[in-house]
Amino acid sequence: MRAIDVILKKRDGKVLTEKEINYFIQAYTKDEIPDYQASAFLMAVFFKGMSFQESSMLTMAMINSGDVYDLSNVKKPLVDKHSTGGVGDKVSIILAPLAAACGVTVPMMSGRGLGHTGGTLDKLESIPGYSTQLNVDRFKEGLNRIGFCMIGQSEKIVPADRKMYALRDVTGTVESIPLITASILSKKFVEGAEALVFDVKCGSGAFMKNIDDATLLANSLVQTGTELGKQVIAVISDMNNPLGRMVGNFLEVRESIECLKGAGDKDLTELTLKLASWMVVAGGIRDNQETAEKLCIEKLKDGSAFKKFLENVKFQGGSTDVVENPDKGPKSRHKLEIKSNSKGYIKGIDAYKIGRASVILGAGRAKKEDDVLPGVGIEILKREGDRVKKGDTLCILHIDDLSRSEETEKLIKDAYAYSDTEIKKHGRVLKEIVMS
Repeated sequence: MRAIDVILKKRDGKVLTEKEINYFIQAYTKDEIPDYQASAFLMAVFFKGMSFQESSMLTMAMINSGDVYDLSNVKKPLVDKHSTGGVGDKVSIILAPLAAACGVTVPMMSGRGLGHTGGTLDKLESIPGYSTQLNVDRFKEGLNRIGFCMIGQSEKIVPADRKMYALRDVTGTVESIPLITASILSKKFVEGAEALVFDVKCGSGAFMKNIDDATLLANSLVQTGTELGKQVIAVISDMNNPLGRMVGNFLEVRESIECLKGAGDKDLTELTLKLASWMVVAGGIRDNQETAEKLCIEKLKDGSAFKKFLENVKFQGGSTDVVENPDKGPKSRHKLEIKSNSKGYIKGIDAYKIGRASVILGAGRAKKEDDVLPGVGIEILKREGDRVKKGDTLCILHIDDLSRSEETEKLIKDAYAYSDTEIKKHGRVLKEIVMS
């Protein structure tokens, strides 16, 4: 078989066979196919697309390019959640212990922040001592003892995706739905989950900017995952405004702790309960989303979810003292108030601009190699629907380097849009996609 034949077949809009896809992915992973031919293949997929069956075969080929976690001796049900990324998205920190408290085992492999979106690993590692680098045996031990573990991905996991992702980034093929689908599913199914719940974000702070594109991706994830014999559920949620009141690593951990204690932000709690309840359904613990959500609410109220989080922090080497007393956690050197120059009702807060501002402060990364600062970030006081007067405090900057304040303040003020008339606030959950 030759790479050029596979490229030509897809260029002409024909359906590839499992043998052809396996050959191409295996050969490219072993450096037997050069980047210029792989680029041509990616562009052919970008323009001609793939069937759900092709996407599932591509996903399996990528999974088999590296190590696969064997979780056969880990207690069931194994269900994970994945978010396509947003600003202030700390849901995983709350959801994993909450789902575990409900009886779900959550083998969660997460990523780091890049660009305007934050990463779960960076947030967890802002807890002093917390380690996300566990070996497989320790990972399994955590799953069996506590019900969830939160780790980073090893370099031996899905090497085909790592190579292809870097190539997509420089060849204009990032937005391809089949390629995004295979990239996401391969990384999630390799960890051993039996079912997956997706939070597909849409809006200014998300990868998918509108509901139509988000729906295309959500449908692709659900149908391709189903082709692979997994149960997959997708929730589409709004990311035009930041999620919650805090943006920044330990600031988001603080807000997560509040939520786990049953005193969290309404938007954040609503979305977390929706996703966690679908995990409970996918795990077979409850028959429907409504009764599953009641169980999740019980576990927040009775302290079970927070107790699970404390157990996990201790298991992964973190300071439980800081979790129980967040004032002892990382702090910024300075706090600055950002005042409103306008009056009226807040129409919206551009999540992308808030995310960019947090990166300038040092809470995120402009480049993969950048370090992050655990204590800096943005505390949002005035949000969508709130009425403000000129001079009211919109946000508090938690900042280390005051030379970054001017650029950050401009971005934040530009992020706020105002209306003369009262604004009706919308819920976070826009759509749910469940295969019957």
